[in-house]
Amino acid sequence: MDSPDFMEEDVGTSSRNEKFENFDIDDLFEDGDDDGGENMQKLKEIGEVNLNNFCRKAATQFFNEYGLISHQINSYNDFISNGLQRVFDSFGEILIEPGYDPSKRGDGEWRHASVRFGKVTVEKPTFWAESDSEKKERKFLPRDARLQNMTYAARIKVEVTFQVYTPKLIGSDKFKTGKDKILEKVIQNNETEEVVIGSLPVMVKSDLCWMKTDEKVDCDFDQGGYFVIKGAEKQVFIAQEQICMKRLWLVSSPTWTVAYKSEVKRHRLIVRIAGLSRGEEIKGEKKVLMVYFLSTEVPLWVLFFALGVRSDKEVVDLIDYDNNDPNVVNILFASIQEAEKFEGFRRGRKALEFVDESIHKTQFPPTERMEECISKYLFPTLEHPTQKAQFLGYMVKCLLLASTGHRKSDNRDSFRNKRLELAGELLERELKAHISNTQKRMKKTLQKSLDDGRPIQPVAFYLDPSVVTNGLSRAFSTGAWCHPWRKMERVSGVVANLGRTNPLQTMIDLRRTRQQVLYTGKVGDARYPHPSHWGRVCFLSTPDGENCGLVKNLSITGVVSTNITTPLIDKLTYYGMDRLAEGTYTRLDGNEKVFLNGEWVGVCETPHLLVRKLRRMRRKGRLPHQVEIKRDEQQKEVRIFTDAGRILRPLIVVENLAKIISSKGETYTFQSLLDDGIIEFIGTEEEEDCSTAWSIKKLLRSGDGTHAVKYTHCELDMSFLLGLSCGIVPFANHDHARRVLYQSQKHCQQAIGFSTTNPNIRVDTLSHKLFYPQRPLFRTTTSDCLGKPWYPLGHNGVLPRPEFFNGQNCIVAVNVHMGYNQEDSLVMNQASLQRGMFRTEHIRSYKAEVDNKEEKRRKSDDPVHFGKIQSKIGRVDSLDDDGFPSIGADLQSGDIVVGKCGESGADYSIKLKHTERGKVQKVVLSANDEGKNFAVVSLRQVRSPTLGDKFSSMHGQKGVLGFLEAQENFPFTIQGIVPDVVINPHAFPSRQTPGQLLEAALAKGIASGGTMRYATPFSTVSAESITDQLHRAGFSRWGNERLYNGRTGEMVNSLVFMGPTFYQRLIHMAEDKVKFRNTGPVHPLTRQPVADRKRFGGIKFGEMERDCLIAHGAAANLYERLYTLSDSSQLHICQNCKNIANVIQRSVPGGRKVRGPYCRICESVDDIVKVNIPYGAKLLSQELFSMGISLKFDTRLC
Repeated sequence: MDSPDFMEEDVGTSSRNEKFENFDIDDLFEDGDDDGGENMQKLKEIGEVNLNNFCRKAATQFFNEYGLISHQINSYNDFISNGLQRVFDSFGEILIEPGYDPSKRGDGEWRHASVRFGKVTVEKPTFWAESDSEKKERKFLPRDARLQNMTYAARIKVEVTFQVYTPKLIGSDKFKTGKDKILEKVIQNNETEEVVIGSLPVMVKSDLCWMKTDEKVDCDFDQGGYFVIKGAEKQVFIAQEQICMKRLWLVSSPTWTVAYKSEVKRHRLIVRIAGLSRGEEIKGEKKVLMVYFLSTEVPLWVLFFALGVRSDKEVVDLIDYDNNDPNVVNILFASIQEAEKFEGFRRGRKALEFVDESIHKTQFPPTERMEECISKYLFPTLEHPTQKAQFLGYMVKCLLLASTGHRKSDNRDSFRNKRLELAGELLERELKAHISNTQKRMKKTLQKSLDDGRPIQPVAFYLDPSVVTNGLSRAFSTGAWCHPWRKMERVSGVVANLGRTNPLQTMIDLRRTRQQVLYTGKVGDARYPHPSHWGRVCFLSTPDGENCGLVKNLSITGVVSTNITTPLIDKLTYYGMDRLAEGTYTRLDGNEKVFLNGEWVGVCETPHLLVRKLRRMRRKGRLPHQVEIKRDEQQKEVRIFTDAGRILRPLIVVENLAKIISSKGETYTFQSLLDDGIIEFIGTEEEEDCSTAWSIKKLLRSGDGTHAVKYTHCELDMSFLLGLSCGIVPFANHDHARRVLYQSQKHCQQAIGFSTTNPNIRVDTLSHKLFYPQRPLFRTTTSDCLGKPWYPLGHNGVLPRPEFFNGQNCIVAVNVHMGYNQEDSLVMNQASLQRGMFRTEHIRSYKAEVDNKEEKRRKSDDPVHFGKIQSKIGRVDSLDDDGFPSIGADLQSGDIVVGKCGESGADYSIKLKHTERGKVQKVVLSANDEGKNFAVVSLRQVRSPTLGDKFSSMHGQKGVLGFLEAQENFPFTIQGIVPDVVINPHAFPSRQTPGQLLEAALAKGIASGGTMRYATPFSTVSAESITDQLHRAGFSRWGNERLYNGRTGEMVNSLVFMGPTFYQRLIHMAEDKVKFRNTGPVHPLTRQPVADRKRFGGIKFGEMERDCLIAHGAAANLYERLYTLSDSSQLHICQNCKNIANVIQRSVPGGRKVRGPYCRICESVDDIVKVNIPYGAKLLSQELFSMGISLKFDTRLC
């Protein structure tokens, strides 16, 4: 018989039973057959420069192949390929019984039905379009969905086998079969057809998307990874951090517990060291072992005997606890005594009956027999009861070792115990819930047809596709997702709108992770960095505030694993593992246990050889590259993981690094490097076995000196430990961490750049564009590796990704300027702004929709259509007869931007708020699939920086524009260079951002022709090298310049530091923030100004502002703010009883009626005075009066 592919290589064994008896250990080191000294000597011959160049090229190939959002797209593709079929297969055969209503029974037998889902297929998105009076099916592209307010989705088709039958009684033999009745199906109807069961949103650039293979690209910056839902770009998913379900969970609080976790509640099992009450103590021992299974509590010993164990000694052997710890012996003895309460549990099936009796006392017991329950629900991946008993013994051993301090409890913050849920897992869970609702509806509808004797319709009649389509659309729109294990709960914050301020913000949103907590105030150590975060998530890119440490970003080279479907059991057996025996207990006898995805699959006598062989096969490409292999020598376990959601990162294999000599001059891909074993993916748990050098420099020096270190792996670059937004910050390791956090999490996402290259076919609600975006003078390894090496321009033929830098290079002087740049404010050169520096375009779109003609006929209310009418709410001078302004029209606040009117003449037009204005850039008319016609009008504004606009450097040095100075008044150098920006020197000492000074000095040298260009974090050039480069260029060594006063022409006595610095203009502009009002709209209840700026509301004037005016003694201003311009009112007070006198109409002698103030208590109009009072105080007194509380008012003449 031919051996399988993985057995083709000669591994030195004559048969599978001999395994490693004749195995030559030298075969294991075929990849790196030199010893460590010779290998290190080869690396030194290659040289540090060449090795660093190789690392940079390898990283470039990594990004070319995996990109930045491959984890999202790969997870979705895996869901389409495997997960979708897995969802439908999980429902099995759906049986529909009749209602057994005697009044509806016909002449024949009761009819039954069964439905089974088969093969699932998903089409690429298409839509029907009418062209030349002929309907054709066309490609449905993401840009069509954006412009037509539609969902970019594809239809799900599934083969459904539908049977209608009547059961026929054949016989009954309960003694042999255990069944009361043996029935046979008499088929009346049997059909199989392909049915559309709903629409699935399609991820852009996935395998289902046309844009993956379409030559015409929408946007050069668009890398996909998101959905388009009703015209809005929804972020694919914020990766959810969840506890790993593939391993046992050991905790010490509130008591020592080991848990077998599963998403299915009935598959879970917990072994706990439970405390006994004082009266139940067994010979002084207060603790026993209890098992919680199927919602009931069972003594451990009883469950062991229910699994077929025949004696107490067998149980102890299965637990296999080696240490003769008296505490453990007492716990085991007490557990036996606790089980003795069930008399005779050791005899025959007594233990099984006791367990059955306990389970059936629960509120919702299972319907199956006890043997079926144990086979189906207890460790469902293990088939034989002996294997289940052996795994239960292993769980007990782990619990006892942890309770005695010989094994650590699991840390929920470590990434070895976490998995990331991405598009595949989240969609699988949500889709399963909606298909379950569909089949419930199908059951109800079909049951009525079975009862009434109606003719049975095709199965498509009973399956409503709108349930799945609308359910998924609602989940995407609201962001509320199915809870991982609580079926009745929803989790919020899974889906969010995609940020489009600049391409960097889009990438950051797509690489974000989130840890779900019930209450952000009490999360323990979850916020703190953990050693397992190293190289997997960025330890700086996290928001400040309540989500600090809970929301994270993937490191630049972090890769999330997908589910590996390749079976590995046969390969493990071939390489030296013994499978768990069925029917008998596998004795360890010093062998180590082998686990595959948390399930015990076998034992191994030579685990070190097994692990080395597996790793060697992985490096040769014989095993999937994402397999994680870990040997735990302390616990004597080999753990192998192939599941999805593990964060991996690429590392260089030191013993194979010398192979690059043979590939010199050849072009290679990252996949070829993986297949040659030069680079491999390492998981969190496997990295504990690795000794990783921080850099090539550290690796080459490892063999020198007395403390030689033998490294197994090496980092590609230290800056890859950071996230995308941190890795492009120059000299980030020189700045305070808080400042880097500000830049990476706030400022870079608010910086105005050029968000897309397809603005003509987009209608974003709000977008900003910088007129003259530049890339900085410095470079970092991250920006170079993300660049395009085939591009002919740029340094060494590499053009860094310019869209990740959103700003301009300014000449910045660190100086004071007439006091206008204190407290973080900036002084800018007005001539520079007039030349176009930081000039931006601000585009806002206004959307309106009406029902189309078909929808109008169906509705009885007033139909609305687009058109121009004389409006009372605003000016319509700029509108054409169709209700839309012409291109280039200048609209001001108060103008109508879209005219809408009803057939009755009612005005439904959209008016510009008092803060909005601009020129019409485009008008888009379209319709969607919901019977709506809609229009979009985009207004454009060109904005130059004004006082109050916010700016920031790449080092978190934010500030607002405080003064615009004419160029002739600015200081200048002897060369005639005038600074663009003047920043206060006091910004640096307390903020601890020397990185900005180093950036300016380096950029100054680069602009003068210097060759040192890199400012990569953790591998930056020294300050001495930067100063030497400046000195060679003819400048002062420390970057200082001699300036001359622009007003007087005199030389400034002190030297001023000057240099080019990369600055960003942020979206926070004074024009969007300015708020002014005298009087205006008020709240109808309190009569105080409303709060919204767009509603012409007021400015909040709180207690602290009040205190400031009191301190200034500005009493009249305070009176005006808090009374005159707020809720001024008047009240009448009776000076006799000091109560409120109401203004009423009353009769007076002579039959006349008089209206005026009148005190009902004194029954008099005398001594009533009018006082000024805020309406809020008057409202309070009236509300208290309604509760039976009357306020007294003292009045004095002012």
